[in-house]
Amino acid sequence: MTERTSGGLVGKLAGKVKESAGSLTGNDELAREGRLQQAQSEAEIEANRQAQEARQQEDQAELERERTETELERERLQTEVAEQERELRAERDRQEAEQRAQAEKQQAVAQAERERAARETAAEAAAQRAESERLEAAKQEIRLEQQARRAEANAEAIDPEEDR
Repeated sequence: MTERTSGGLVGKLAGKVKESAGSLTGNDELAREGRLQQAQSEAEIEANRQAQEARQQEDQAELERERTETELERERLQTEVAEQERELRAERDRQEAEQRAQAEKQQAVAQAERERAARETAAEAAAQRAESERLEAAKQEIRLEQQARRAEANAEAIDPEEDR
């Protein structure tokens, strides 16, 4: 008898039935076929279990690979974001330094202008004082000359000289 029956638990059960029937009837061929069918069914059940286990391991490995890839991508993105933040901070620091330098330059220019204006004002004041002193000296000279002429006129009136 070489009929093909299903495997798995149904095949195992059918094999057990064939083995029992062959033993009871003394049909060694049927009993042997029952034992073979049971062994085949057990092998098929084991193969299915191992295949299922292998699929689970493959699924687990795929899940781990995806987790690893996700973690690597997360780390890459964090690194990229950190680099962008560093670049932004560096740019902001550069701009602030530029603004400080510009403000310091403007303050220095303003201070230099104030100092120039103060020197110019002092020079103008000195020039005005000098002009005032020159005018005062000229007035004094005129007064002295007038006094000298008056004194000479007085002296001439007191003691007139003849042809001098």
